Amino acid sequence: MIRSNASDPTVNGALQQTARSPIPARPGYVRSSLLLLVAFASVFFPRLLETIGFPAAINFVHFAVVPVAAGLALLQTRTRDRQQRITTQRMLLALWLLLTIEFASALWNGAGAINAILSFLLLTEPFLLLVALCSLPLSKTSVEHLRGWFIRFNLFHLFLALVQRFVFRVDLKPGALTGPDAVQGVFYLSGSGHVVGASVAFTFGVYYFLTAKKRPLWLRGLILFLSFIHLNVADAKQALLSFALAFAALSLIRLKDIKKAVIYITFGTVAVFAFIWAIQNIPFLDAFNTWIRPGLYGPDGEGTRVKLMGVYNILDHYTSPVNAFIGLGPGHTIDRLGGWMLKDYESLLAPFGATRSTVADETWAEMLANWLGASSTFFSPFFGWAGIWGDLGLLGLGAYLWLWVIVWQQLCADDLCRFVLLTAAVFGFFLTQLQEPGYMLSVTFLIGMRSQEIRQTQLENYARKIEQLRNN
Repeated sequence: MIRSNASDPTVNGALQQTARSPIPARPGYVRSSLLLLVAFASVFFPRLLETIGFPAAINFVHFAVVPVAAGLALLQTRTRDRQQRITTQRMLLALWLLLTIEFASALWNGAGAINAILSFLLLTEPFLLLVALCSLPLSKTSVEHLRGWFIRFNLFHLFLALVQRFVFRVDLKPGALTGPDAVQGVFYLSGSGHVVGASVAFTFGVYYFLTAKKRPLWLRGLILFLSFIHLNVADAKQALLSFALAFAALSLIRLKDIKKAVIYITFGTVAVFAFIWAIQNIPFLDAFNTWIRPGLYGPDGEGTRVKLMGVYNILDHYTSPVNAFIGLGPGHTIDRLGGWMLKDYESLLAPFGATRSTVADETWAEMLANWLGASSTFFSPFFGWAGIWGDLGLLGLGAYLWLWVIVWQQLCADDLCRFVLLTAAVFGFFLTQLQEPGYMLSVTFLIGMRSQEIRQTQLENYARKIEQLRNN
């Protein structure tokens, strides 16, 4: 399933340049990689820290740590790889363009500067970390160090979620959250922590199963199985659908590779029929039957109507043709910032001049008044792609998509990375996962780390070939 770009002449040229002019290891590189690991940890664990007594402000620490860590890493980088430099320059240009649109939208719509800053960071933190991680000429030891801690973090998260469900039985106890929504792992307690936690765990399970080749197959299979159990007991049905749709999309993209396309389509078809049979016959999976109801889908379906509530409210608030291009202002519509953060952290953000509009409140009221909207997050009118478009208009959405295109073309080193990125893109149509730091930074950290792993393998293969030529 995993396919690298080893045959790409651009990649080979970069490898030759690196092999011929290696950069001597410097302490700065090690410090940079460790700093990026700390930045990732600052996003991965704050919910857990808040749960055990830290102040709510702990959830905002990563907004400072991640940009600083990424900035220091970029400043210390002295790579001689031309492709790395070009990718970094393109990413930074796209980030600068998005920042410009953020403040232009805020200025036109009377949004607070803090709105623009938070909106920009929520959207771009993952890409800041990714561009820094991929621009570093890391040694094999540093890559293995990052990989080791990434695995430990995720194993702890998976273990904690299963303990929450099967030992502490948090889903059966009254409190801030009840039911499967309380199975959240390290993202405990947060409103959508069950979806974030389940999607992070299953992404890790797939990564570990496909890449931990030195581990026995039974162990890799067990980790993947347990990550699926986490996904199911957390009742994160939309997460499973996101993974399935991403796999289907990857299969279609790979159609030019007939052999791989046949494998993917065959596997996908078997998996779909097996899953349909399972949800009809295994009580453990019967929660997935919630979506199989007549009248939910189609142009006039109840689900479609609920899903588009926020979009219609955004259009109703347009006062000028300019809104089509730069939106209604950062945090003024149906993204995570406007839908949750500005309200939940009003006491912290109001002194900094945070502003709100009525779009989110109107959408919340309509959604909660509807039986479907009040019972299923799958049909939530608050979802990522609509929120970005609502806040920043077509220009902002275009700049954000440009970042994704750069990552897809330049940094997705194999099908695993492409699958993970496609899953995040699909998630953007269901919930506000695109602005969930815990999920998105897990995705981009995995892509960056995987890119470095493949690069190390390519360098080793190239060095081996050079050595063979010299010996001959």
